[in-house]
Amino acid sequence: MARMTAQRRLVLASQSPARLGLLRQAGLAPEVIVSGVDEDALTAPSPAELALVLAEAKADAVAGRAEASDALVIGCDSVLELDGQALGKPADAEDATARWKAMRGRSGVLQTGHCVIDTATGERASATASTVVRFGEPTDAEIAAYVASGEPLYVAGAFTLDGRSAPFVDSIEGDHGNVIGLSLPLLRRLLAELGVSITDLWV
Repeated sequence: MARMTAQRRLVLASQSPARLGLLRQAGLAPEVIVSGVDEDALTAPSPAELALVLAEAKADAVAGRAEASDALVIGCDSVLELDGQALGKPADAEDATARWKAMRGRSGVLQTGHCVIDTATGERASATASTVVRFGEPTDAEIAAYVASGEPLYVAGAFTLDGRSAPFVDSIEGDHGNVIGLSLPLLRRLLAELGVSITDLWV
């Protein structure tokens, strides 16, 4: 396959500012086209598979639009696997509080599905990245203050490493970016499967 050039458009099928930030920090300048996928309508046998199904659905939804023609479309979605269950964004403050009381002092696995579609060729590459997250033991008062900030209502698993909950995460095992929302090493490998070097997309 011919080597792609820096002129290729890169489209992020996500409204996540964290994912956009990671890509920009890596020298990329993606356009953002929100997928509009109803995440609650999709199911899968396991959390890792659900993350991938969601990522593929987002990428497919955007890749099928005229404004994404001749582009490399990236779809991502994250869920926290705890006790075999997939935890996305909490439903409300009460749900977020219960989640944190269940997570503290324990470990979960942050699963992020990635799907890259080359709309010029129709080819795709997809995979899930997994990172172990070891939670600290915030007090009830700290959990209440965090939930009151509103942040956990907008992130998978009710936490993030690039926000106010960072002090409540003791350690991770795996890719830091994956927990924030996108694994850059995995993205590089998926682009390579499509014949694209990530360095050719630098701006």
